[in-house]
Amino acid sequence: MKRNWYRRMLLSYFPIFLFTVTILIFLSFIVVNDISHKETVKADRITTSYMVDRLSRSLRGIEMDVLEEVEKNDRYRDFLNTELTRENRQVLFDVVDSMRTLAANDSLIDSIYVYRIEDKQVLTRSGLVSWDAFSDRLFIEQALKNPDNHSWSSIRGYHEFSTEQDKRVISIYKREPLPFGTEGLIVVNVDMYAVEQMIRSMKIGEVSFVDVLDESGDMLFSTRSADLSEHAEKSGRVLNRIESELLGWQFESGIAAGQLFIWVSVISYVWVIIGLLTVIFAIFYIIYITRKNYKPIRVMMNRIESIQLREDEFGLKMDELSMIDRTLENLIQQTADFEKKQRENLLVSRRQLFHDIMQGDDLESVADRLNKLGQLPKGEKLDQLAFIVVEISQYRDFRSIFSVRDQHTLKFALTNVLQELAQADGMYGWAEWIAENRMGMIVGLGGGNSSVKEKIRIFADKGRLWVAEHLRLSLLFGVGHVEREWGHVEQSYQAAVDALHHKMSLGKEAIIMSEDLPGDAGLKWYKYVQYSSELVREFRLLTGEWRAYLERLFGLMETDCLKDEDIRMVLQTMMDMLGNELSEMSGDLHEHFKGAKIAAKQRAADETVTLYELKALYLERLTEIYRTYVAHSETKNHRAMINELKAYIEENFENPDLSLKHLSDRFHITGKYASYLFKEEFNMKFVDFIVQLRMERAEELLAETEESVQKIALQVGYANSITFGRVFKRIVGVTPGDYRKLKLKPGKARQSWDI
Repeated sequence: MKRNWYRRMLLSYFPIFLFTVTILIFLSFIVVNDISHKETVKADRITTSYMVDRLSRSLRGIEMDVLEEVEKNDRYRDFLNTELTRENRQVLFDVVDSMRTLAANDSLIDSIYVYRIEDKQVLTRSGLVSWDAFSDRLFIEQALKNPDNHSWSSIRGYHEFSTEQDKRVISIYKREPLPFGTEGLIVVNVDMYAVEQMIRSMKIGEVSFVDVLDESGDMLFSTRSADLSEHAEKSGRVLNRIESELLGWQFESGIAAGQLFIWVSVISYVWVIIGLLTVIFAIFYIIYITRKNYKPIRVMMNRIESIQLREDEFGLKMDELSMIDRTLENLIQQTADFEKKQRENLLVSRRQLFHDIMQGDDLESVADRLNKLGQLPKGEKLDQLAFIVVEISQYRDFRSIFSVRDQHTLKFALTNVLQELAQADGMYGWAEWIAENRMGMIVGLGGGNSSVKEKIRIFADKGRLWVAEHLRLSLLFGVGHVEREWGHVEQSYQAAVDALHHKMSLGKEAIIMSEDLPGDAGLKWYKYVQYSSELVREFRLLTGEWRAYLERLFGLMETDCLKDEDIRMVLQTMMDMLGNELSEMSGDLHEHFKGAKIAAKQRAADETVTLYELKALYLERLTEIYRTYVAHSETKNHRAMINELKAYIEENFENPDLSLKHLSDRFHITGKYASYLFKEEFNMKFVDFIVQLRMERAEELLAETEESVQKIALQVGYANSITFGRVFKRIVGVTPGDYRKLKLKPGKARQSWDI
């Protein structure tokens, strides 16, 4: 072929490869150079800052040490007194000794001396020197002109004796006595040579350098060698400039020529060599891997060419991969279409056959159709067949909880699970969905198995438990009777559907066998009407026995295995009978039998799937009606009952045994109802009502009689004076004794009880 894919694939790799490698190499150089430069500047700045900081701290330390010594040592103050100095020469010795100690303790200090203004005498470490013989007179004169200057001087020459050569020092002076005295000066000289040595000790060998410039920019000293210092611009590159606030000096630091740049160059060469080696290796590797990958393509092309596929298709020229792709695409599409059509035809045929067997249609060719579709187990004849209808309980909740897609997925999983469980139990299983909430399943056994019904029951129970645990679904199984031939499976299906009509009365275990269905239950219909009538009668008489009749009614329906629709008809008949008796008595009772709320309750009853749920629903509904009916019956003589209770309590409130139970026994009402009457009519509890009456009577007795508190307590219904006194103080506000002493008049706290 003219358009060889091997050459195209090989050549297509090179441009992007070379471009990528070039970019990476240059980026590496840039990154390394930039990182090196930044890190070098950073390290040099840190070193120089440390150098300046250390020098400043050393000079401040010298200043503080001298000031501290002068402040603490009274001899310095004594020296300023000429009379005291003449009388006591020991003062001079002590001051000299102190200055020598200070100079010895710090290597940067060159000398210290004290100038006394009164007689122009200077005290150095060597002793007392007269003004005319002292060599540093010029500095002292300048200091006297500007006594408030607290900064270090510029570099100057200093020698203590005329025979000595000048030393380079920087000086600072302070007035005495501290802090603002006018009797003398103390001068501290720092040796510049010691300062230079300290700075040299902190630079990094021959790699870095430091140049120190004064305020005018003149070079003070440099850490470079003498030859390099003469060619500063060529010998190194200044990276950082830091100014000392204490001295006013500027510190310029950088990297000495040749060191860092040689190192960077070496790294650059190494990277170039590594890059070149990588490029060479990549070229050989691409050639090798391309040749290796091309072999399968060549083999496929030989096979395609062997079946004489055209080089051009639809007027287009194609290379090897395009031709292979077009060929494979056509083959895959044809195969997929064929398999899809085959699968769809098989599913449709199976479903149609299942429904024909279920409905009893076209049964003459059932065996042939089963063999053609592969639905019969090989090597075994099924002579015991049964139809099972599997229903999803609470299907409304199932639809509301799961999306349509999830519903289809769960139904598909349910079909496969039940079929696999049947096979695991040694049975034939074939399941198809026959309604939105129902699945039909044909199970079969061969070999004349006598325990087929029990095996089916065990299988159904196992499937129900597995689905409830893993798929969170509740299933109900209706099992038809066993048939011998495929043509009679339709009868088993009808029996299974009929079994599901008894799911309330027979569905306790969620498995209903057609053999468990009763005969004609219509002969006992009069019993249900009789029980309903007796329930309504007990309900009307307020005996409370209606609950027992309701329990018996449900028990009878369960024993007779009524159909679901018959159970609902019996209960509706009972509610109609009860409504005829009670609904016209009051508006509250009428609402229990008519209206939107009753329609909602009826819908809830129609959606129940078990007899237990239905009984609980009706028990709750009847209890609500009963409470309303009781309240209506008890309030018919409400006003007369209240008047009678009020009169009786007012006559007998002094009786200590008067209580709700006493009223209950006296008026034949419940204590709870009596408490309710007080709360509703008097807006207070029964106990508060009794206490109010007793306290009013107690106030009268305390104010109008001289009887003891104990006797008064007994007269108003209390067993002892302690309880009476505690209650009296809580109600009246004072104790009975204080009430009598204060001669208070009986209060008018009692409310008007007229009704």
